[in-house]
Amino acid sequence: MKYYSRRWIKPTDLNPAERLFGGTAMAWMDEEAAIFAACQMGTDRIVTKFISEINFQSPAKVGDVIEFGLAVREVGRTSLTVSCELREKHSGETIISVQKIVFVALDEEGNPVPHKKYLEANDSKEAVDKEPLPTTLTACAV
Repeated sequence: MKYYSRRWIKPTDLNPAERLFGGTAMAWMDEEAAIFAACQMGTDRIVTKFISEINFQSPAKVGDVIEFGLAVREVGRTSLTVSCELREKHSGETIISVQKIVFVALDEEGNPVPHKKYLEANDSKEAVDKEPLPTTLTACAV
């Protein structure tokens, strides 16, 4: 898993127990994972289809710097599955982990379409009916 971006925990990010609010962390994870998936899929026209179990492992508090780790798990014809982990930058302690977040590429009408990573892995646009193949990571030029 490679770690891509960081956030500093501020007082506005906390719940009444003075720890990082879970809903805030989940929104950040979905956004970071979507940016990562969009870079991999070669399109920003994607939607989150599925998020597996969210494992809250340790708290984060004001002043902590957290970082987002992301990795491609599966490449489907119209989908990409990634895993995501939030960890405290200095200690390396995992705060939250999600094993599967599935994103789907869409056309202008909102229908699922094959994406760049799948087409590259299959070497042609005619290969859209083949089974998913393993992948390597692609850098995102932002």
